[in-house]
Amino acid sequence: MTDTKIIKNSGGNAESRMAEKKAYHHGDLRAALIEATRQLVEEKGPDSFSVSDACRLAGVSTAAPYKHFKDKNEMLVAVVLEGMARHRANMLSALQEFPEGSPERITAIGMEYVAFAMNEPGIFRLKFGGFTDRIADPRLEEGGQQSFGILLSEVAKCLGESRITEEVRRRGFLLWSFVHGLSFILRDRGLADKGEEFDLHDLLKDVSERMLK
Repeated sequence: MTDTKIIKNSGGNAESRMAEKKAYHHGDLRAALIEATRQLVEEKGPDSFSVSDACRLAGVSTAAPYKHFKDKNEMLVAVVLEGMARHRANMLSALQEFPEGSPERITAIGMEYVAFAMNEPGIFRLKFGGFTDRIADPRLEEGGQQSFGILLSEVAKCLGESRITEEVRRRGFLLWSFVHGLSFILRDRGLADKGEEFDLHDLLKDVSERMLK
């Protein structure tokens, strides 16, 4: 990802966008409910999401979700898991532009991390705002480890290591900590303007090169 601009979500409310998809005739009820949940989480925030709102948006009865989900939390977990999968796919795609073992690949991962936080703030908040900490679902931990594993693998290549050593983990953790904290700062309207004088790509490039020396 070489463009330093962070693209915001497209306009239009959830109702109008979902109406365009009603042609599916509920052939994939689970997918429709997950998409409705995702849209509501992004537009109203995780705390304002309700199962009844998701049903209304998807055009199904309030009993329909329980064919696939035990409760509201399971619907939110499904949305988080799909968001994490999109995030990993975007990171892996961004790596293709750069040669293996180059710091540019670490920068690309950082850019995608920030983009995820800015483009999908509702999902980002669900994952890191305390919700998933209360959910005993091993898929959440596994998804997080897979995402972190992409970074560790690239750090190892940059350091010329054939495996994930303690030093690889240490530097990977430092890189992740910086980008994770930066993402929260950029999402905070009261703090984001403090970094406006810096180019995001140049900032992440500088940090990546310093951490990998």
